[in-house]
Amino acid sequence: MPDGMLYIVATPIGNLSDISQRSLETLKSADCILCEDTRVTRKLLARFDIETETLSFHQHSSLNKIEQIIEMLSSGKSLALATDAGTPGISDPGGKLVEAVVRELPYVNIVPIPGPSAIMSALSISGFWADSFVFLGFPPHKKGRETWFKNLQNHESVIVFYESVHRVKNCLERVSDLCPDRPMILARELTKKFETIYRGTASGILNELPLDETKGEFVVVLDRTR
Repeated sequence: MPDGMLYIVATPIGNLSDISQRSLETLKSADCILCEDTRVTRKLLARFDIETETLSFHQHSSLNKIEQIIEMLSSGKSLALATDAGTPGISDPGGKLVEAVVRELPYVNIVPIPGPSAIMSALSISGFWADSFVFLGFPPHKKGRETWFKNLQNHESVIVFYESVHRVKNCLERVSDLCPDRPMILARELTKKFETIYRGTASGILNELPLDETKGEFVVVLDRTR
């Protein structure tokens, strides 16, 4: 039986210079690169003169697409999975693909190619003692959102989660109401030109953040309860 390979390749979260040599070598040598958005990944590939074939794989991909990828691995193909930014499988559909491969093709090697992670980058500059932490992904957009924020009070360890520019104001308001004295940082556009780190409490950051002109992606880190 042919031995396919699935590489889980971390890519830069903003600054393309952060990509590792091993990631580049893997993307170059793979038979095909599975991309969250082929347009985004092709920009990265073009920067480093990589001409590997690409195939889209994202949250809206059908079961047929997973079956197609399973078939490619079964035939001995070497595939690299890359998300738009950061490490695949963390709050993105890559996790479902890995789950399917583990279940359907237990003989296939799944190899992590580590690199940038917005979660770890934010934790590293938080100033909080993160010997333990909980990562919660994105808060719900609508249904269950209020309950999700109320549950933050149940976590005593450091908390990390993502939030979008469209809901960051609401996020800060919820945290301010429920955890008013809990120190936090809000990391915006990590590794990019307009990277900004806000520190304080949710209410203080809310007053400081220029919401009328704010763009970008956010990582929220709440300190442990004291």
